[in-house]
Amino acid sequence: MIARLNSPDYDRWAAQIHRTGGCRQPIHLRGKVDHYDRATGQLLHRYTTRTEPEGVLRVPCKTRRASRCPSCAEVYRADTYHLIRAGLIGGKGVPNTVTSHPTLFVTLTAPSFGTVHAHREQGGKALPCHPRRDAETCPHGRVMSCTTKHNADDARLGEPLCPDCYDHTGSVLFNALAPLLWKRFADSLRRHLAKRGVLALKDLRHHLTVSFAKVAEYQRRGVVHFHAVIRLDGPGGPTESPPTWATADTLTQAVRHAARVVSALVPAIDDQPARLFKWGTQLDIRPITVDGDLTEQAVAGYVAKYATKAAECVGTLDRRINPLDNLDAFNLRDHARRLITECLRLGAIDDLADLRLTQWAHMLGFRGHFSTRSRHYGPTLGDLRAAREHHARDHDVTTGRLPLFDDDTVLVISEWTYAGKGHSAGDLLLVAALTRNSPGAAHER
Repeated sequence: MIARLNSPDYDRWAAQIHRTGGCRQPIHLRGKVDHYDRATGQLLHRYTTRTEPEGVLRVPCKTRRASRCPSCAEVYRADTYHLIRAGLIGGKGVPNTVTSHPTLFVTLTAPSFGTVHAHREQGGKALPCHPRRDAETCPHGRVMSCTTKHNADDARLGEPLCPDCYDHTGSVLFNALAPLLWKRFADSLRRHLAKRGVLALKDLRHHLTVSFAKVAEYQRRGVVHFHAVIRLDGPGGPTESPPTWATADTLTQAVRHAARVVSALVPAIDDQPARLFKWGTQLDIRPITVDGDLTEQAVAGYVAKYATKAAECVGTLDRRINPLDNLDAFNLRDHARRLITECLRLGAIDDLADLRLTQWAHMLGFRGHFSTRSRHYGPTLGDLRAAREHHARDHDVTTGRLPLFDDDTVLVISEWTYAGKGHSAGDLLLVAALTRNSPGAAHER
């Protein structure tokens, strides 16, 4: 740290840190960018990393995981917030008339795989976890009752009352099949809407578009459930109103039907019979309104919050696990260790190879995207990033950091190579000091 502070290029290094937003693990690039006149071949401008500190350019890692880089995750969270909100009230290419379209906030949960410790409260008062006056004793000698009033950050939350009775196999397989269940849910939703509109499924897209944006959230017990914003549009997307028969009540009935009927089958493995997985019985469906109980700001904030999280709340790792790794060497909760072990065991079975449980053991079997949207919902994250890049380029041009060229007359040639990532321990201390008031640092605190 002292060497960095006394280096002659410290100011330039600090400028790079500020431009990365205080990224914890910036990518180091080595290379150059040349601007040539297309007509004459004259070199108009050149940027090279040879004059940069250590001869590299540091750029943000752009991860969505808050556990890896809070500052980059904060950018991802903010982008997701604006993406969801634009699809609810308009803006960023979505017309304001979208507020009149039937829109629901739906939560699809997982079934039970065993009793776990839970935080329960009523009227702001904590309640006992699982009080049972005549509690049964499980085959492993544990009394299936807990009278503890757990607080919201109790480390025991999500842990099974009896780890040996808990269905770790079912939990892992449900996570692996959750993306398939969602796809079948969306297909069933469209089929039911076509039936309500007296239409053939192939003709539905000429009358109605089902737009959605969803995010996956891990529960403390280690299974995922989905929060989804589902909206009905006309055939042209959010610019057109849906037909008069496509109401919020119609959408609610379609969601209830689809959540109840869809399933996914796992073939018989080892000494276990075939298993059929379905969504849990707890289905939450609420309308989204501008001035109601559930506003667009609350929904957008809720979805964006979980877009930067993964399975850290369960006590697992945020990186891939090698089958040869010694799990005892990691700081894992017992419940997470059992789920990871089950992923590795099931991943070695040929009939389950398509689920790729070994590769996604650190995610407890879930291999889907955490945040997804349909094509017609609204702007994409790529659109927001492109707008930010254009803004940064215009700023560099106006401040003289980059010459103003006509794109049609200039040839741009870039050469970049990967040169590493991250900071030294001393640099990390300086990064924290330089960016302590940044949004990312505040998010980390």
